[in-house]
Amino acid sequence: MFSIKKYAAIDIGSNAVRLLIANIIEEKGKEPRFKKSSLVRVPIRLGSDVFLKQKISKENSKRLLDTMLAFKLLMQSHKVEKYKACATSAMREAKNGKKVTELILDKTQIQIDTINGEEEAAIIAATDLHAYIDNNKTYLYVDVGGGSTEFTVINKGDSISSKSFKIGTVRLLNDIVKKETWFELEQWIKQNTAAYEKIDLIGSGGNINKIFKISGKSIGKPLTYFYLTSYYNTLQSYSYKERITELDLNQDRADVIIPATRIYLSAMKWSGAKDIYVPKIGLADGIIKSMYYDTVSSNSQ
Repeated sequence: MFSIKKYAAIDIGSNAVRLLIANIIEEKGKEPRFKKSSLVRVPIRLGSDVFLKQKISKENSKRLLDTMLAFKLLMQSHKVEKYKACATSAMREAKNGKKVTELILDKTQIQIDTINGEEEAAIIAATDLHAYIDNNKTYLYVDVGGGSTEFTVINKGDSISSKSFKIGTVRLLNDIVKKETWFELEQWIKQNTAAYEKIDLIGSGGNINKIFKISGKSIGKPLTYFYLTSYYNTLQSYSYKERITELDLNQDRADVIIPATRIYLSAMKWSGAKDIYVPKIGLADGIIKSMYYDTVSSNSQ
Protein backbone atom coordinates (compact mmCIF):
# COMPACT_ATOMS: atom_id res chain seq x y z
CA MET A 1 0.00 0.00 0.00
CA PHE A 2 1.37 3.41 -1.01
CA SER A 3 -0.22 6.85 -0.77
CA ILE A 4 0.75 10.52 -0.75
CA LYS A 5 -1.07 13.14 1.31
CA LYS A 6 -0.59 16.89 0.89
CA TYR A 7 -0.60 19.04 4.02
CA ALA A 8 0.25 22.72 4.48
CA ALA A 9 1.35 24.88 7.38
CA ILE A 10 1.14 28.66 7.63
CA ASP A 11 3.51 30.25 10.15
CA ILE A 12 2.71 33.91 10.85
CA GLY A 13 5.85 35.09 12.61
CA SER A 14 7.06 38.47 13.83
CA ASN A 15 9.58 38.78 11.00
CA ALA A 16 8.07 36.80 8.11
CA VAL A 17 5.03 34.79 7.07
CA ARG A 18 5.62 31.32 5.60
CA LEU A 19 3.62 28.73 3.73
CA LEU A 20 5.09 25.22 3.79
CA ILE A 21 3.47 22.56 1.61
CA ALA A 22 4.63 19.01 2.29
CA ASN A 23 4.06 15.60 0.77
CA ILE A 24 3.49 12.87 3.33
CA ILE A 25 4.48 9.55 1.82
CA GLU A 26 2.84 6.53 3.44
CA GLU A 27 3.99 2.96 2.77
CA LYS A 28 2.65 -0.07 4.57
CA GLY A 29 5.00 -1.23 7.30
CA LYS A 30 7.17 1.90 7.09
CA GLU A 31 7.36 5.19 8.98
CA PRO A 32 5.73 8.07 7.05
CA ARG A 33 8.12 10.34 5.18
CA PHE A 34 7.65 14.11 5.16
CA LYS A 35 9.00 15.78 2.04
CA LYS A 36 8.95 19.53 1.40
CA SER A 37 7.03 20.30 -1.79
CA SER A 38 7.01 24.11 -1.67
CA LEU A 39 8.03 26.91 0.69
CA VAL A 40 6.98 30.54 0.24
CA ARG A 41 8.24 33.25 2.57
CA VAL A 42 6.92 36.85 2.69
CA PRO A 43 8.85 39.32 4.91
CA ILE A 44 5.98 41.38 6.36
CA ARG A 45 7.70 42.01 9.73
CA LEU A 46 4.59 42.43 11.88
CA GLY A 47 6.83 42.75 14.94
CA SER A 48 8.09 46.19 13.90
CA ASP A 49 4.50 47.45 14.23
CA VAL A 50 3.50 45.56 17.34
CA PHE A 51 6.59 45.76 19.55
CA LEU A 52 6.76 49.56 19.09
CA LYS A 53 3.10 50.59 18.72
CA GLN A 54 1.22 47.56 20.14
CA LYS A 55 -0.87 47.16 16.99
CA ILE A 56 -0.62 45.97 13.40
CA SER A 57 -0.65 48.90 10.97
CA LYS A 58 -3.27 49.27 8.21
CA GLU A 59 -0.61 48.68 5.57
CA ASN A 60 0.63 45.44 7.14
CA SER A 61 -2.93 44.23 7.81
CA LYS A 62 -3.55 44.65 4.06
CA ARG A 63 -0.27 42.90 3.16
CA LEU A 64 -1.10 40.03 5.51
CA LEU A 65 -4.59 39.69 4.00
CA ASP A 66 -3.14 39.71 0.46
CA THR A 67 -0.59 37.08 1.50
CA MET A 68 -3.30 34.84 2.98
CA LEU A 69 -5.38 35.15 -0.21
CA ALA A 70 -2.30 34.16 -2.24
CA PHE A 71 -1.57 31.25 0.12
CA LYS A 72 -5.18 30.06 -0.22
CA LEU A 73 -4.85 29.97 -4.03
CA LEU A 74 -1.49 28.19 -3.82
CA MET A 75 -2.97 25.55 -1.49
CA GLN A 76 -5.85 25.04 -3.95
CA SER A 77 -3.39 24.71 -6.87
CA HIS A 78 -1.32 22.16 -4.94
CA LYS A 79 -4.52 20.29 -3.94
CA VAL A 80 -3.71 20.53 -0.25
CA GLU A 81 -6.16 18.38 1.72
CA LYS A 82 -5.45 19.72 5.20
CA TYR A 83 -3.75 22.83 6.59
CA LYS A 84 -3.27 24.80 9.77
CA ALA A 85 -2.31 28.44 10.33
CA CYS A 86 -0.52 29.55 13.50
CA ALA A 87 0.48 33.05 14.60
CA THR A 88 3.11 33.73 17.24
CA SER A 89 4.58 36.60 19.25
CA ALA A 90 3.51 39.68 17.22
CA MET A 91 -0.11 38.56 16.77
CA ARG A 92 -0.27 37.55 20.46
CA GLU A 93 0.71 41.05 21.58
CA ALA A 94 -1.15 43.14 19.00
CA LYS A 95 -4.13 44.98 20.49
CA ASN A 96 -5.91 44.56 17.14
CA GLY A 97 -4.68 40.97 16.62
CA LYS A 98 -8.15 39.48 17.09
CA LYS A 99 -9.67 42.01 14.67
CA VAL A 100 -7.03 41.19 12.02
CA THR A 101 -7.52 37.40 12.36
CA GLU A 102 -11.32 37.87 12.14
CA LEU A 103 -10.92 39.96 8.95
CA ILE A 104 -8.72 37.24 7.41
CA LEU A 105 -11.21 34.53 8.38
CA ASP A 106 -14.03 36.55 6.80
CA LYS A 107 -12.16 37.26 3.53
CA THR A 108 -10.23 34.01 3.08
CA GLN A 109 -11.92 31.41 5.34
CA ILE A 110 -8.45 30.76 6.84
CA GLN A 111 -8.73 30.26 10.61
CA ILE A 112 -5.61 31.52 12.42
CA ASP A 113 -4.68 30.03 15.81
CA THR A 114 -2.68 32.45 17.93
CA ILE A 115 -0.41 30.27 20.07
CA ASN A 116 1.64 31.08 23.16
CA GLY A 117 5.39 30.57 23.57
CA GLU A 118 5.05 27.24 25.34
CA GLU A 119 2.71 25.85 22.65
CA GLU A 120 5.18 27.08 20.02
CA ALA A 121 8.05 25.25 21.76
CA ALA A 122 5.94 22.07 22.03
CA ILE A 123 4.98 22.13 18.31
CA ILE A 124 8.61 22.64 17.28
CA ALA A 125 9.68 19.82 19.60
CA ALA A 126 7.13 17.59 17.81
CA THR A 127 9.30 17.81 14.70
CA ASP A 128 11.44 14.76 14.31
CA LEU A 129 14.19 16.04 16.56
CA HIS A 130 14.88 12.40 17.37
CA ALA A 131 16.14 11.91 13.83
CA TYR A 132 18.83 14.51 14.51
CA ILE A 133 19.89 13.78 18.07
CA ASP A 134 22.11 11.22 19.74
CA ASN A 135 20.19 9.70 22.66
CA ASN A 136 23.37 9.52 24.74
CA LYS A 137 23.90 13.29 24.54
CA THR A 138 22.46 16.41 26.14
CA TYR A 139 21.32 19.37 24.03
CA LEU A 140 20.02 22.87 24.45
CA TYR A 141 17.55 23.44 21.62
CA VAL A 142 17.26 27.11 20.60
CA ASP A 143 14.62 28.34 18.13
CA VAL A 144 15.14 32.04 17.39
CA GLY A 145 12.17 34.02 16.10
CA GLY A 146 11.43 37.67 15.48
CA GLY A 147 9.53 38.21 18.72
CA SER A 148 10.64 35.41 21.00
CA THR A 149 13.11 32.56 21.36
CA GLU A 150 12.17 29.11 22.61
CA PHE A 151 14.68 27.09 24.66
CA THR A 152 14.43 23.36 25.49
CA VAL A 153 16.89 21.17 27.38
CA ILE A 154 16.93 17.64 25.93
CA ASN A 155 18.69 14.85 27.81
CA LYS A 156 18.89 11.28 26.44
CA GLY A 157 16.06 12.01 24.01
CA ASP A 158 13.68 13.48 26.63
CA SER A 159 12.65 17.14 26.98
CA ILE A 160 13.67 18.11 30.52
CA SER A 161 12.67 21.78 30.64
CA SER A 162 11.40 24.36 28.21
CA LYS A 163 10.84 28.13 28.29
CA SER A 164 10.01 30.97 25.92
CA PHE A 165 11.70 34.37 26.33
CA LYS A 166 10.71 37.70 24.76
CA ILE A 167 14.10 38.03 23.11
CA GLY A 168 13.76 37.98 19.33
CA THR A 169 15.52 39.50 16.33
CA VAL A 170 12.93 42.20 15.59
CA ARG A 171 12.73 43.22 19.27
CA LEU A 172 16.53 43.47 19.42
CA LEU A 173 16.67 45.52 16.20
CA ASN A 174 14.23 47.96 17.76
CA ASP A 175 16.24 47.97 21.02
CA ILE A 176 13.30 46.96 23.20
CA VAL A 177 14.73 43.97 25.08
CA LYS A 178 15.34 44.84 28.73
CA LYS A 179 18.61 43.95 30.48
CA GLU A 180 16.55 42.04 33.06
CA THR A 181 15.21 39.74 30.32
CA TRP A 182 18.76 38.91 29.20
CA PHE A 183 19.75 38.29 32.83
CA GLU A 184 16.71 36.05 33.38
CA LEU A 185 17.63 34.05 30.26
CA GLU A 186 21.26 33.71 31.38
CA GLN A 187 20.17 32.41 34.78
CA TRP A 188 17.67 29.97 33.25
CA ILE A 189 20.24 28.51 30.85
CA LYS A 190 22.92 28.19 33.55
CA GLN A 191 20.54 26.61 36.07
CA ASN A 192 19.02 24.16 33.59
CA THR A 193 22.31 23.03 32.03
CA ALA A 194 24.55 23.00 35.14
CA ALA A 195 23.87 19.32 35.89
CA TYR A 196 25.32 18.16 32.57
CA GLU A 197 29.02 17.72 31.93
CA LYS A 198 28.84 18.29 28.16
CA ILE A 199 26.13 20.00 26.17
CA ASP A 200 25.65 20.75 22.47
CA LEU A 201 23.29 23.29 20.92
CA ILE A 202 20.64 22.56 18.31
CA GLY A 203 19.68 25.74 16.46
CA SER A 204 16.65 26.40 14.29
CA GLY A 205 15.33 29.48 12.52
CA GLY A 206 15.97 31.10 9.16
CA ASN A 207 19.13 32.93 10.26
CA ILE A 208 21.09 29.93 11.55
CA ASN A 209 19.97 27.95 8.46
CA LYS A 210 21.45 30.73 6.30
CA ILE A 211 24.72 30.76 8.26
CA PHE A 212 24.95 26.97 8.00
CA LYS A 213 24.41 27.13 4.24
CA ILE A 214 27.11 29.82 3.87
CA SER A 215 29.55 27.73 5.95
CA GLY A 216 29.52 24.97 3.33
CA LYS A 217 29.39 22.32 6.07
CA SER A 218 27.85 18.98 5.16
CA ILE A 219 24.47 18.03 6.70
CA GLY A 220 24.88 16.60 10.18
CA LYS A 221 28.16 18.38 10.90
CA PRO A 222 28.05 21.13 13.56
CA LEU A 223 29.18 24.74 13.43
CA THR A 224 31.70 25.59 16.14
CA TYR A 225 31.52 28.43 18.67
CA PHE A 226 34.76 29.72 17.11
CA TYR A 227 33.25 29.76 13.58
CA LEU A 228 30.04 31.47 14.74
CA THR A 229 32.00 34.13 16.69
CA SER A 230 34.19 34.78 13.66
CA TYR A 231 31.17 35.08 11.34
CA TYR A 232 29.42 37.39 13.84
CA ASN A 233 32.46 39.69 13.84
CA THR A 234 32.53 39.61 10.01
CA LEU A 235 28.84 40.58 9.81
CA GLN A 236 29.40 43.51 12.15
CA SER A 237 32.31 44.79 10.07
CA TYR A 238 29.99 45.32 7.07
CA SER A 239 27.31 48.00 6.74
CA TYR A 240 23.68 46.96 6.13
CA LYS A 241 24.09 47.86 2.44
CA GLU A 242 27.35 45.86 2.16
CA ARG A 243 25.74 42.82 3.77
CA ILE A 244 23.23 42.89 0.88
CA THR A 245 25.62 43.76 -1.96
CA GLU A 246 28.78 41.95 -0.87
CA LEU A 247 27.60 39.13 1.39
CA ASP A 248 24.59 38.47 -0.86
CA LEU A 249 22.00 38.50 1.94
CA ASN A 250 18.35 39.37 1.31
CA GLN A 251 17.40 42.81 2.61
CA ASP A 252 15.07 41.35 5.23
CA ARG A 253 17.82 38.96 6.39
CA ALA A 254 20.76 41.41 6.36
CA ASP A 255 19.66 43.20 9.54
CA VAL A 256 18.11 40.43 11.68
CA ILE A 257 21.02 38.01 11.16
CA ILE A 258 23.20 39.96 13.61
CA PRO A 259 20.85 39.88 16.64
CA ALA A 260 20.00 36.23 15.81
CA THR A 261 23.68 35.26 15.91
CA ARG A 262 24.05 37.11 19.20
CA ILE A 263 21.27 34.96 20.73
CA TYR A 264 22.87 31.68 19.60
CA LEU A 265 26.32 32.77 20.80
CA SER A 266 24.91 33.84 24.20
CA ALA A 267 23.17 30.46 24.59
CA MET A 268 26.42 28.65 23.69
CA LYS A 269 28.46 30.75 26.12
CA TRP A 270 26.06 30.32 29.06
CA SER A 271 25.58 26.58 28.51
CA GLY A 272 29.25 25.94 27.77
CA ALA A 273 28.43 24.44 24.36
CA LYS A 274 31.26 24.26 21.81
CA ASP A 275 29.15 23.05 18.86
CA ILE A 276 25.78 23.93 17.31
CA TYR A 277 23.91 21.48 15.08
CA VAL A 278 21.53 22.91 12.48
CA PRO A 279 18.77 20.55 11.32
CA LYS A 280 16.33 22.19 8.90
CA ILE A 281 13.30 22.24 11.17
CA GLY A 282 10.99 24.88 12.54
CA LEU A 283 7.43 25.75 13.49
CA ALA A 284 5.97 25.00 10.03
CA ASP A 285 7.48 21.48 10.03
CA GLY A 286 6.11 20.93 13.53
CA ILE A 287 2.60 22.07 12.51
CA ILE A 288 2.52 19.54 9.65
CA LYS A 289 3.79 16.66 11.78
CA SER A 290 1.46 17.40 14.69
CA MET A 291 -1.52 17.66 12.29
CA TYR A 292 -0.62 14.32 10.71
CA TYR A 293 -0.10 12.44 13.97
CA ASP A 294 -3.27 13.96 15.51
CA THR A 295 -5.23 12.69 12.48
CA VAL A 296 -3.63 9.23 12.70
CA SER A 297 -4.35 8.90 16.43
CA SER A 298 -7.97 10.11 16.10
CA ASN A 299 -8.54 7.66 13.20
CA SER A 300 -7.19 4.75 15.21
CA GLN A 301 -9.47 5.41 18.20
